[in-house]
Amino acid sequence: MEKALPPIPVKRYFTIGEVGELCGVKPHVLRYWEQEFTQLRPMKRRGNRRYYQHHEVLMIRRIRDLLYDQGFTISGARNKLQEMVQSERERRKAGNDVPLEGMEAVEIDQEEFDAAMQDDNAASQQPARTVDLSQLLHLRRELYEIRELLTPSH
Repeated sequence: MEKALPPIPVKRYFTIGEVGELCGVKPHVLRYWEQEFTQLRPMKRRGNRRYYQHHEVLMIRRIRDLLYDQGFTISGARNKLQEMVQSERERRKAGNDVPLEGMEAVEIDQEEFDAAMQDDNAASQQPARTVDLSQLLHLRRELYEIRELLTPSH
């Protein structure tokens, strides 16, 4: 029996090592998947260091599920992921404009990225802080989205 993946911490950016641990894959696999899945585009900084956002971690978990658990080939997983993106677009056009995270890339402003990295570094040096209501609501929304993905369509 496969062990469950750890919960994704509430922070903006994750290193390739952190993503590997959160998704149960090695960093070289993540680098390979970047070449195969065009939707996966982490921010790159000095020395090509990769920084993944929360939606990308969710997408990697979806890719992992398609490949490892559902038995898709790379090509099949790429097609299935594209179908998921297309159905998400159609769902939003139909009036439900709350996106399923991880389905669409998000543009990142370089200044915003630098500020967030400073925030993350400062936060890691401080004692744990309490979670505010907006973080809990965000988490609740993610859980509903995950449940929706796991529920077989009728």
